Amino acid sequence: MSRTIRVTVRGAFDGLSAQQQAELVARQAEHDFLNTQYTPEGYLAYDLPARPFFTFRFLSSADEPEQIPALTADAEARAAAWMADHGYPVKNLTAQAVDMSEVPLGKRGRRR
Repeated sequence: MSRTIRVTVRGAFDGLSAQQQAELVARQAEHDFLNTQYTPEGYLAYDLPARPFFTFRFLSSADEPEQIPALTADAEARAAAWMADHGYPVKNLTAQAVDMSEVPLGKRGRRR
């Protein structure tokens, strides 16, 4: 059975130049933290200049629970690589995975 895995990578921008910050603020609508989604490519969300933090949200799948740590590490590496490729210095990256098959359903979501 394939499991849907959501990986959230969190971090902070570290010493952005004024030009980098202006660039990110100009593109902020594309990375709206109020309209986030999990995608295979990763969805970047931030709210500059209010706070220097960001999240990347990745959607993956795993056949076995033992694959989840590797998916988590891969998502963290992909987020770090994206930031490096775009020249944005970051710090304090952490990643957390959620196996959606393990998430309890509320009253409305339960099957009868």
